[in-house]
Amino acid sequence: MLLYSPPGRRPRHAPPWIALISLPALTALAVTVAAVGVGRPGSTDGHGAPPDRRVATLAAELPWPADGQSSVEVEGLGSLGTRGEQTPVPIASLTKVMTAYVILRDHPLHGTQQGPEITVDRQAADESVSGTESTAPVQVGHRFSQRRLLELLLLPSANNIARMLARWDAGSQEAFTEKMNRAASGLGMDRTTYTGASGIETTTVSTSRDQLRLAREAMKNSVFRKIVATRSTTMPGIPGAVTNTNTLLRIPGVVGLKTGSSTPAGGNLAWAATADSDGRERLVLGVVLHQRANTSPEQGLQAALERSERLITAVRAALASGRGASA
Repeated sequence: MLLYSPPGRRPRHAPPWIALISLPALTALAVTVAAVGVGRPGSTDGHGAPPDRRVATLAAELPWPADGQSSVEVEGLGSLGTRGEQTPVPIASLTKVMTAYVILRDHPLHGTQQGPEITVDRQAADESVSGTESTAPVQVGHRFSQRRLLELLLLPSANNIARMLARWDAGSQEAFTEKMNRAASGLGMDRTTYTGASGIETTTVSTSRDQLRLAREAMKNSVFRKIVATRSTTMPGIPGAVTNTNTLLRIPGVVGLKTGSSTPAGGNLAWAATADSDGRERLVLGVVLHQRANTSPEQGLQAALERSERLITAVRAALASGRGASA
């Protein structure tokens, strides 16, 4: 059994604030969003152009978390804004999105391809019995396909698998981390620093805006999309079900993405959901970071999940109401 246990679920109720969302801005958003960058409402987009006031109005109507930092965007419409100071903070296992991104960039998979067989090394096997971090119970000498190891990386968030994949790809975790940072730089993630492949290091830091950039790129990969949308699976050599820590996948239309939690990082979640707008299905991406930091990892993650669910529900309601929106 995997050492990480997902938090308990709470009954879902229609939040009262849904009825309060008015969206005249959304119908005009497609006309103006090309000039608007991903930034805080009231800030510039990084190219000197001020954001459209209607975008800022819409962002103000969303149920943004009161603490930490959050960013949301809609495919074809653009940014719905960012809340919270974009000061780099620990992101815990959200790090594994970049780990998977680099692995799939260096060793592409297509369709149902499994990729090469990779042998579990002594270090990964020894680390699997750790009681202080999330791991997968693997045995030395056992062979898993690249795809199976990516599932162990992204569903139960196995730190030992993250480090093993790093060694397989680059020879050492340190060399792989250099690749991660080069990839981040190439994506314009200028407030992100990776110091390991798993996220257990508190020195791995980022912002919601940077992680949204990464989520956008990672979700372009069909294999990555398939894995992060998987609620659970089974595989030879692993007892029981391999369960995704992202419990929001229970909600129809939520299609990813990745959790992360620790005491210093709080709860973190990059999420992906589909939403209907003017008869067209759009992908909505969001990131919430540093929720209830310095509490327990379980409390932080539960907060990140609950607050992300409220954002998803509100954005979906907004898009469903704005039938005239087009892009």
